[in-house]
Amino acid sequence: MKLGLSKWPLASLSGTLVILFYCLFTFTSWFLYPEPLGPLTHYLSRLGDFVYSPFGAYFYNAGCILTGAALIPFFIGLRQWYTRGRLQRGILIIGQVAGVCSAAALIMIGVFSEDKGSPHMLASSIFFELNFLVLILVNVALLLHPRFMKLIALYGAAVAISSLVFAFVVEGPLVEWYTVFASLAYVGFLSVDTCRLAKAPVDTELAAPSL
Repeated sequence: MKLGLSKWPLASLSGTLVILFYCLFTFTSWFLYPEPLGPLTHYLSRLGDFVYSPFGAYFYNAGCILTGAALIPFFIGLRQWYTRGRLQRGILIIGQVAGVCSAAALIMIGVFSEDKGSPHMLASSIFFELNFLVLILVNVALLLHPRFMKLIALYGAAVAISSLVFAFVVEGPLVEWYTVFASLAYVGFLSVDTCRLAKAPVDTELAAPSL
């Protein structure tokens, strides 16, 4: 039976993999963690710490690497949202570049697990800072696209702003869990809307010239 995956837009297919990879490997490593663990008491990276979870850490770190690898084609695939407007296209391209860099940082989180110390902390800091930037840039660019579902942009803006506020007001591991899973939901919403865009008739007045 053919699944027809070739008909899926690149961003939709890779976005689906992003969610599957991260959730599958994270929850597997959580299940294998030898002691009680949760968003109120532990950062997600603890799941990848070989000192605390010698076996389960392999799953979390592999999940970060695979998720980061899937994020790269996801951000590249957002080119489907280019319009003829230079401002819109320019902002989106910058957001894509920042997104690819954040994906590389996520891969490094998996390569340098929590027990590695400074390299892990650096990769983690870069990832979360770029994640905030990506949410802002991509949202602004897609708001300039008339076919983009505005509720998704509102959700993305809410995640970016609330994550920043929580980082200063709430602090602690809960902010990290919230930011990561809320961002995953944004990837899912954007994947669905990109698929919807691909099925819509092409507007030659709107679409950007082929590269």
